[in-house]
Amino acid sequence: MSDQIDAIDFALAAYREDGEWQVAEITDPFLEDVDALAGGLRRFPADGGAVGMVAVDEDFFIVVRVTGARTRLLLSDITAADEWELAASAVEHLVLPMPEEDDDPVPAGDLEIVADLGMAPADLAALIDDEELFPDEVLSDVARRLGFGALFDDAVGFTSA
Repeated sequence: MSDQIDAIDFALAAYREDGEWQVAEITDPFLEDVDALAGGLRRFPADGGAVGMVAVDEDFFIVVRVTGARTRLLLSDITAADEWELAASAVEHLVLPMPEEDDDPVPAGDLEIVADLGMAPADLAALIDDEELFPDEVLSDVARRLGFGALFDDAVGFTSA
């Protein structure tokens, strides 16, 4: 698993504290699987739940949102579960069958995961379907639409000093 953790491009938590967005890095012990990630997100004080965004090897991303005991999840490409343990844990969490070799790279999970924060499911689906965008670019756009784009871009190094 450590090789796979090394392939993680970034793992960030976004949460509102006193009405203001905050962004923090999610560290290694919380990146083993979706349950660990959800547990790590619960550490953050959050008005409306914490949102975790993890991009892996410029290949796929996972968005996890925890609100109390509830965990919601979106995996950008179900076929990533064939190669990546984190993606496989997402498929298991969603109680979906593992993808077959000839399955299409479609999203799995909750496209409404951030709808109440300002991003319509159709807009999220359109971003995921855009084959020209890398996972970090999709997540940057999501962050911008939710209101913490500058914080996100600073955290992942999209902005220069």
